[in-house]
Amino acid sequence: MFESLFLTHSSLQAVVIISLICAVGLIFGKVRVWGVSLGVTFVFFAGIVAGHFGVSIDQRMLLFAENFGLVLFVYSLGVQVGPGFMSAFREGGVKLNMLGLAVIFIGTAMAIAFSFGLGLPLSEMMGVLCGATTNTPALGASQQTLAQMGEPTTAPAMSCAVTYPLGVVGVIIAILLMRRLWVREQDMSSPNEEHINNTFLATLQVQNPGVFGRDLHNVAELTHVPFVISRLWRDGKVILPSNDTHLQEGDRVLIIASRKDMDTMEAMIGKRESIDWNRDNVDWNAIDRQLVSRQIIITRPEINGKRLGSLRLRNSYGINISRIYRSGVSLLATPDLRLQMGDCVVVVGGERAVMKVEKVLGNAEKELQEPNLTSIYIGIVLGLILGAVPLSLPGAAFPVKLGLAGGPIVVGILIGTYGPRLHLITYATRSANLMLRAFGLSLYLACLGLSSGGEFFATAMSSTGLIWVGLGFLITLLPVVLVGVAAMRWAKVDFGATCGMLCGSMANPMALNYANETIPGDHASVAYATVYPLSMFMRVLLAQLVLMLFL
Repeated sequence: MFESLFLTHSSLQAVVIISLICAVGLIFGKVRVWGVSLGVTFVFFAGIVAGHFGVSIDQRMLLFAENFGLVLFVYSLGVQVGPGFMSAFREGGVKLNMLGLAVIFIGTAMAIAFSFGLGLPLSEMMGVLCGATTNTPALGASQQTLAQMGEPTTAPAMSCAVTYPLGVVGVIIAILLMRRLWVREQDMSSPNEEHINNTFLATLQVQNPGVFGRDLHNVAELTHVPFVISRLWRDGKVILPSNDTHLQEGDRVLIIASRKDMDTMEAMIGKRESIDWNRDNVDWNAIDRQLVSRQIIITRPEINGKRLGSLRLRNSYGINISRIYRSGVSLLATPDLRLQMGDCVVVVGGERAVMKVEKVLGNAEKELQEPNLTSIYIGIVLGLILGAVPLSLPGAAFPVKLGLAGGPIVVGILIGTYGPRLHLITYATRSANLMLRAFGLSLYLACLGLSSGGEFFATAMSSTGLIWVGLGFLITLLPVVLVGVAAMRWAKVDFGATCGMLCGSMANPMALNYANETIPGDHASVAYATVYPLSMFMRVLLAQLVLMLFL
């Protein structure tokens, strides 16, 4: 029985070995050394040790598990960050991608310089570059180019395997160095920053004669900024306002708008009161007796993807929707906002009216616990199809592909962003998404370490191997630190987004996982997804161009 479970190649033995490697890696990944733990990244090193001591599984099983784990991880990541990706790309995506390209070009230039300056074969240095940047698609592209040029392909694979571990750790070391030496308090974004920027609540006194007697629809046309008024107090009574409600001198209104637009609202309407409505412990139902405030979760599939205004909830039920919570981010309830399954809608109105709206939107939390596996499988298939499409570029002798990593993350982002518009239910609980990501990443790392462990230590301890390791570590560390500090100092990018950008430009999901565990908020994940597709594409392209131009 022992031999069939651990030694004889079979599907059963492959599952047992991979599971043991993942379990051991995750256990030791929780151990802190100098206050730092590697988390799931330690699975990679557990796989290397297992491979070094002769543990192996069927090669086809190994390749399948490694690729499947990578696809699961990048697709789940894309779906999670998709809703925030487009806004992030519009606001700072160009800047982040330019910084990511700087990391790529500096590292590639260093590899070419080391090859010519130290007399090392360019094919070996391309393997060092791929390992230092943890980019196996670029390694595959390099080997394909070398094969088409009639050159041997074994040197890049070995130099990549030797430099890969420090490529993983090097980005984490760079993040630690930046945090200890160069990160200032203003570089650390607050985990609630997105919440504050999206919605801010304040009470304004109507004092501007220019709005006396005007209805709210007319005021909205004059301000040119989106806002919602959820309550209006007049003569000691509360009124649920609508577009036809006319403002009068002395009215007090509860405004919800973006914080940056609140000064505009104050100039248009009147003085802001000092009451802080943005704290977490506000009892909205104790403010007045006539109205109730309730959070309702959208669970009815037919609501998914519809614009808020198309539901006509205000006209039909006499309620107001002040804001919407999505993935922990508070969104302003504008009429053109598309609703998604799992959105938490804040409804203000009379008790009976709110109960009717609750029936319309669903609010059946148990239904959200059922995973929507159909959209996951469809997304993975579409991602793999996109990754297999050859893209011909001017000047490139061979077509470039997005591959197993690039295709699924691009499709994941698109489905996470636009899926609701096609009435495709992409919602998954945060714990379910994290489970998929962690499972896929640990599976990928275990197989990657196992495949690299056989000759790793012997090669790494040789003189050639030590040179590879040293040069690879420089290619990993220097571009990351230089661009990272420049991003925070001159480009004014917060530390979380900087780390995500660096991890994305280095195609390093393990370092991203470390960043997510140590930096509050989702800024790192959003930045990673923002730069990863272009960065991965450029690394695959450059790996081929460098060999064609300089070999």
